[in-house]
Amino acid sequence: MADGFDLDHHGDLEVGDGLVDLAVNVRTGTPPAWLVEEITASLSDLAAYPRQDAAVAAVAARHGVSPDRVLLTAGAAEAFVLIARAFRPRHSVVVHPQFTEPEAALRSAGHVVDRVVLRPEDGFVLDPRAVPADADLVVIGNPTNPTSVLHRADDLHELARPDRILVVDEAFMDAVPGEPESLAGASIPGLVVIRSLTKTWGLAGLRVGYVLAAAGLVEQLAAVQPHWPVSTPALAAAIACSNERAVAEAAQAALDIDRQRVHLLDSLGPVPTYGVPRGPFVLVHVEGGAVLRESLRERGFAVRRGDTFPGLGPDWLRIAVRPEDVTDAFAKVWRDLTT
Repeated sequence: MADGFDLDHHGDLEVGDGLVDLAVNVRTGTPPAWLVEEITASLSDLAAYPRQDAAVAAVAARHGVSPDRVLLTAGAAEAFVLIARAFRPRHSVVVHPQFTEPEAALRSAGHVVDRVVLRPEDGFVLDPRAVPADADLVVIGNPTNPTSVLHRADDLHELARPDRILVVDEAFMDAVPGEPESLAGASIPGLVVIRSLTKTWGLAGLRVGYVLAAAGLVEQLAAVQPHWPVSTPALAAAIACSNERAVAEAAQAALDIDRQRVHLLDSLGPVPTYGVPRGPFVLVHVEGGAVLRESLRERGFAVRRGDTFPGLGPDWLRIAVRPEDVTDAFAKVWRDLTT
């Protein structure tokens, strides 16, 4: 708990008991069968210690960077812990509302963290001038969880400084068609981009992600990482999800999510949203949100509470984008409870 916000609360705590899951942002119907086959085939190698070379090379090729700019991690969450351990910032700033794990990791490592809180009346859009000039470690999500706002790459680039570590969490970037504002592979001093295979590929239980950064920063992060941090099955997933077939499938999934998100927003009716949502989830503001969330649970649907995100309160709810038939069933219950 930090300043009244439960930074350790995540959407998986909202689901269970047969509820339809609109609280966790993992794509429906994943992992695909071909990916399960690739992971299963790796199980015959479990007696050997994991070797990362092939997976690192695959991820590097996927983003057009050299292998020394890639660090594989046990999910994006481990990357935040490594950042908190490897660097010694004097002034850490986290841009909120956003995924709370980066701030939790920094605080757990003993860092003092300041917050820049974006405002709903501004559409939760970043103004680079809001970030203190003396901040030497800045963390921001793009697209941001839970606001679903996609910040301009130029605005993020403006945050870069020669003496600053700029961490951009792109865990949901592959759910945006064309990844137009991605900084993955960019040569920007101090830039650390974090990616996850959890959301698009349904691998939350496998724990696999990676960092893209300059070789020197990767070395610093690797120095505080345990040996063999990524399992053999997770390495197989990293290879499989980086090839041309997987990239093409993810691109099609992003287009599907775009369509499904429009359908979700249309189905909810006149509910206030802020900004232009681009991620596989939407953030809505509704009076009596906490009571509504419990009523939805009673009717069989789990949505993500918003009051654990700094900058939000109990009248904010995050709703995952799902296929149209799931959305239609949810929207009927939503309208019954809100009209």
